[in-house]
Amino acid sequence: MPTIKEVASLARVSPATVSRVMNGEVPVAEQTRQRVEDAMRHLGYRPNSFARSLASNRSDCIGLVISHLAGPFMGTLMTTLEEQLRLNHKSLLVASGHDELTREKESIDFLMSRRCDGLLIQSDRLSDDALIKLAQEIPLVVINRRIAGLEEQCSHVDNCQGSYLATRHLINNGHRHIAYITGPLWKQDAAQRLEGYRLAMEEAGLVIDEAAIIEGNWLESSGRNAVLTLRESGVRFTALAVGNDDMAIGAMLQMQEWGWRIPKDVSLVGFDDEVYAHFVTPGLTSVHVPVDAMAQSASAQLLALLDGKPLEGQRCFMTHLVERKTVAPPP
Repeated sequence: MPTIKEVASLARVSPATVSRVMNGEVPVAEQTRQRVEDAMRHLGYRPNSFARSLASNRSDCIGLVISHLAGPFMGTLMTTLEEQLRLNHKSLLVASGHDELTREKESIDFLMSRRCDGLLIQSDRLSDDALIKLAQEIPLVVINRRIAGLEEQCSHVDNCQGSYLATRHLINNGHRHIAYITGPLWKQDAAQRLEGYRLAMEEAGLVIDEAAIIEGNWLESSGRNAVLTLRESGVRFTALAVGNDDMAIGAMLQMQEWGWRIPKDVSLVGFDDEVYAHFVTPGLTSVHVPVDAMAQSASAQLLALLDGKPLEGQRCFMTHLVERKTVAPPP
């Protein structure tokens, strides 16, 4: 493997000049820079990124702690972050906490041991206090969550507004008996989405039947189980608002297996507007979450932190309803 001294010899410059060309922080004459780059290409020289990070105290690597890797939401989030950081000559290093507190902490330790310049954190398990403390050790931005006391370093969605829109859409179509399937209520986004449902129902003067609120776990199977529970308990409902699309599709498939017609017998609204909401039959009406915009904002905020620039731009993102074929007036 060629060395920096060999590059310097071929280019007829000092090793220090080669370093300046690679770091790009000190001006170098164009003719000299060209000779160094030609020598590097001729020899197939690859800079030692670890050595460069020691010298500059920058790794140009950003760590992402993510609760889990599966699903379109996470895929869009990671893709957008990687694209935005690459445009700014940064690499993204990803570690999953697998929705476990211990593993999320291990992921943070791993990324910091790799000398990441900053962290992007999408976590449900780490406490607010833990994240505020971590922000004192390393530049970070929290994604898809709002932390009191760390608002300037958060990029998140107004989940309450989104669920309000979904429930209000059902009410505007004439529904008065609306059940709700939540995500795990210890998670901030699930609790906020339930809050939006309650707000819309109360604003319309509708009585909320607590037995019509079923807690799920975001998975399709819990959507199926939720409508089974509603049916067995005898709860009356002509419509379902659901905390995410996976559970909504699970509920829809279960009801279709019983012979219930969607939306003629029961109307249904999901949340997240995942790509497969287009492909189920009937097409699922859902609340669109601007994951790409949230990720772009998060990466821009972190880059500003690293450069010591003011944090500007949008931090809280609004949702909108995408109407398809699962909502109609009640029978």
